Amino acid sequence: MALRINDEIPNLHVVTDLGEYDLHDWIGDSWAILFSHPKDFTPVCTTEFGAVAQLADEWAKRGTKVMGISVDGVEEHKGWKGDIEQTSGATAGFPIVADNDLKVAKALDMLPADAYLPDGRTPADSATVRSVFIIAPNKKVQLMMTYPMSVGRNFAEVLRALDGLQRTYEQPLAVPANWETGQDVIVALSLDDAAATEKYGELDIKLPYLRFAKNPS
Repeated sequence: MALRINDEIPNLHVVTDLGEYDLHDWIGDSWAILFSHPKDFTPVCTTEFGAVAQLADEWAKRGTKVMGISVDGVEEHKGWKGDIEQTSGATAGFPIVADNDLKVAKALDMLPADAYLPDGRTPADSATVRSVFIIAPNKKVQLMMTYPMSVGRNFAEVLRALDGLQRTYEQPLAVPANWETGQDVIVALSLDDAAATEKYGELDIKLPYLRFAKNPS
């Protein structure tokens, strides 16, 4: 069965260029982002992993760990990180899973169960392994994105989505289109007007079902 939002991430044992981890232990009490790509030493993914490296301070501010996933091996990851750091000007201090056996890719439903890696493979052989998962401290998947080979992922949007998830986590709140940190939030319909006002103060009621509150703490 496919992995869905609010499913618990499988507690896989993974081998990375920075050591071995059980995913649940690695996540701990933090938020986590898993981001995958089809092959090391490829152009678009080099820019993406560089973008993640450049955002190291932003992930840390949000109590979020990041981990890459690739179907290449540990030694390839170590070599590729040199290219990532050269082109991005940032240290790639996050681990990258060596998913040679496709265990992680298949468990996270990024490849069909019968997929394999042919000799002399190209990125196209594992093209669907190009996803982002944001995971809450309860180990449940909060967001999933999958991109095609030709379009680089926008990690500013991943950061914005993370902010929205953290702002609304386990609260009767949502964020509107194009929301940015500090802007008003939407109060869920599970609270009536009286309860919403008591909890969040004066509401800006656009429609009976669209009610904004000043970005509450």
